[in-house]
Amino acid sequence: MQTITLLGATGSIGSSTLDVLARHPQRYRLHALTAHESHDKLLALCLEHRPERAVLGSEAGARWLADALREAGCDVEVSWGEAALCEVAAEADTVVAAIVGAAGLQPTLAAVRAGRRVLLANKEALVMSGALFMAEVERCGAVLLPLDSEHNAIFQCLPREHRGGLGRHGITRLLLTASGGPFREFDAAALARVTPEQACAHPNWSMGRKISVDSATLMNKGLELIEACWLFDARPEQIEVVVHPQSVIHSMAAYSDGSVLAQLGNPDMRTPIAHALAWPERIDAGVEALDLFAVARLDFQPPDMQRFPCLRLAREAISAGGTAPAILNAANEVAVEAFLAGRIGFTEIAALVARALEEIESVSADGLETIMAHDRSARRMVQALIDEGAAVTVERVPWG
Repeated sequence: MQTITLLGATGSIGSSTLDVLARHPQRYRLHALTAHESHDKLLALCLEHRPERAVLGSEAGARWLADALREAGCDVEVSWGEAALCEVAAEADTVVAAIVGAAGLQPTLAAVRAGRRVLLANKEALVMSGALFMAEVERCGAVLLPLDSEHNAIFQCLPREHRGGLGRHGITRLLLTASGGPFREFDAAALARVTPEQACAHPNWSMGRKISVDSATLMNKGLELIEACWLFDARPEQIEVVVHPQSVIHSMAAYSDGSVLAQLGNPDMRTPIAHALAWPERIDAGVEALDLFAVARLDFQPPDMQRFPCLRLAREAISAGGTAPAILNAANEVAVEAFLAGRIGFTEIAALVARALEEIESVSADGLETIMAHDRSARRMVQALIDEGAAVTVERVPWG
């Protein structure tokens, strides 16, 4: 019986994880559920799944939740804040790290430092602090398993032990698939008119609003490229992004003998979640078997870096190294939030990220303090540009 802490329980990854866990009550017991502000959703989850602990972002939210649980006769210990998040992350056998954005870094690191089995859906933890994070995994004996469908697919296509560089194991390339998002056929003029509602309507996956926008700009694929470098000890040039609209092949690994291994399945996050929860075993995920006759065809094309420069910016950031990926991520988070609020246009997201990378000098990411300082600098700069209403267009940005 494994105890599970689910960081980010009210998001799409949280919902899929709870569905898989509910199918195997003899294997898993919930230790803690966490959420940032969705206290009403967390209440419903606590009443249904009965964890030992629940954590919210604010004291007021935690008090409301504690009162509501007490009235319902549900005995769940409620706490709040980052310290409590780190505490519950260090207590369970397995931690599902599904908090979106930079907010997930500290509790995910806490789980790693406690030597836990960490199922990583929070790609920003590795984007911001890849070298530090992986060094802590090694030092503390944590088990790190990827939950993103693409990274989980690559993990399944690689030898059990793949550290020490891909070439050492006869691997020549990692092929990271991308659906291309809802706008892969849009021209530049159409992209400039994209609305938040359009950007959040992903054709294949059910995701939160922020990740849906990242998928539409291809920034999500850029963040995944950076994450893959750290997860699989790969150089940026060893990772190729392939647009695959059907989202049936989730990613591939190419070998020196000409073989290409691929992991296929219906686009359902319960598959990688079940794989990581049970690894090295396999369990039922509740996902319908793939019908190749219904799929009928699989299409592939290269990404268009001109129309979707976020992917190019991410590749440049990981190649530059240091704090550049943290700057990229912070600038993108602020820009996406502004786009969702209707304050900037869709194409301004990439332009604002480019401005941050251009104007904030990247330095060695020699510690968490340095990383977080550059994260804050990027947020302040992009927020100031947005508040000033500065006209920012992709055309003005020198792409190099």
